[in-house]
Amino acid sequence: MKFEHLIEVNDLADPLLTPLTREELWFGLLCRAEDARAFLPGLEACRIVERGAGSLVRDLHFGHAVIRDRVNFDTLRWIRFETEANAQHAGGSLTITIEEPEPGALFLRFAYHTSLPDQGEDARYAEFVRSAYHQSDLDTVRIIRMIAASGGLEQ
Repeated sequence: MKFEHLIEVNDLADPLLTPLTREELWFGLLCRAEDARAFLPGLEACRIVERGAGSLVRDLHFGHAVIRDRVNFDTLRWIRFETEANAQHAGGSLTITIEEPEPGALFLRFAYHTSLPDQGEDARYAEFVRSAYHQSDLDTVRIIRMIAASGGLEQ
């Protein structure tokens, strides 16, 4: 299954919405990479097992299930989570790209690639998964806003 959608982060027409900077948005995405517990319900622990230039390898602990993924990123532009297939997880990837079609108008593009079929008998299940991914991505933006509001980027 391939699934992609766009979430508006800054609605420039809404004066009640505090706009985020690209740096605040990026910092929130890095928080998701470093410790995803606030972003993934049911995640009990997120352990970094390897760190390199522009990448991390993590073990995600969901009860007895441990899922390993690799996080690659291009600072202030995109971040990609590539999950290894194992007995508990079929594997797949999520790429989150920051888009800014005009100054201050920030969007996040979420692009998923999974081994889940989206045709035939599995089509209804795939639609459920798409809906869950979309809600999770809305929650990601909400959590990033909370991090920014709490001064998470202040030095």
